Amino acid sequence: MVPFSVVLHAITLASFTIALCPSVLGAGEDENTISLNPRDGKIQVMIDGNIFTEYDYQSHKKPILYPVLGPGGVPMTRSWPIADGVPGEAKDHPHHKSIWFAHDDVNGRHFWHETGNIKNQRVRLAKGKDGRPMIVSDNLWIGGDGEPVCSDTTVLSFPDVPNARAIDIATTLRATHGAVKLGDTKEGLMAIRTHPDLRLEKHPSMGNLDRLGKATNSEGITGKEIWGKPARWVDYSGTIEGEKVGIAIFDSPRNLRHPTTWHARAYGLITANPFGAHDFLGAEKGTGEYVIPDGGELTLRYRFVFHRGDVDDADVAGLFKEYADEHKK
Repeated sequence: MVPFSVVLHAITLASFTIALCPSVLGAGEDENTISLNPRDGKIQVMIDGNIFTEYDYQSHKKPILYPVLGPGGVPMTRSWPIADGVPGEAKDHPHHKSIWFAHDDVNGRHFWHETGNIKNQRVRLAKGKDGRPMIVSDNLWIGGDGEPVCSDTTVLSFPDVPNARAIDIATTLRATHGAVKLGDTKEGLMAIRTHPDLRLEKHPSMGNLDRLGKATNSEGITGKEIWGKPARWVDYSGTIEGEKVGIAIFDSPRNLRHPTTWHARAYGLITANPFGAHDFLGAEKGTGEYVIPDGGELTLRYRFVFHRGDVDDADVAGLFKEYADEHKK
């Protein structure tokens, strides 16, 4: 098992200055208390002593976040294939595991479909400049042929968002094993498979249930027409276990090709993907590819907001403006 490492001094990592500290970290007293609880190959993220999510960096072919519990403690992502037997869940796309980061053409290797393996090398607990706790995860991307392709450092933090729960994910991809070409494909990148009650279209797995969600993007496009469109954010909302809730995903203004294009499906897959120009926009094949030169790096930043109500109730546009203002600094 990869040892859990805690280092007691300050370091600088990418654009973050962080102080590593003991295994349980808390936020300030004037906010909802976030604490991090390391377990075997996982780190529980707690809000006021109740589980919010869990970072699982050993059980699968890539690190994932599961479960993810939103306002009212309701599950926001599909359980299968991590857990079985939840009514109404479709058993399709076994590589769709709650929340994850992967791409299906990295120097020709297929990490989205899990032919390759994103293997954790080290996990550390940290505090950001704002004093809130973070998870810092170093990972090696190994192709199906067993050869390393690249590496990443992913920082997960948990900002205080009014009347919501939020996760910031910043992944720095590094060309540590030669140049890295991120290919032009729709199969990527920063992804979530939502709870089935947020699907936009009825699925046979629902039986007689008739619960559906709705989707909106920052440009005012709704429903399944949001697929492939550039947008600053995308929001899916609906009713889960009697709670009216939603999921908004923000693309940082600092990201490559902001506003990003979205691989957002009616069955509940939502991914921010700046590399799929051929599929999304009808561009010539290869237009969307991007090369990180040998020794170079690329950082991509996203925020997930799990909110009450729909896109208007939660003022998702206003929340994004605040986020964007932070990320212009």
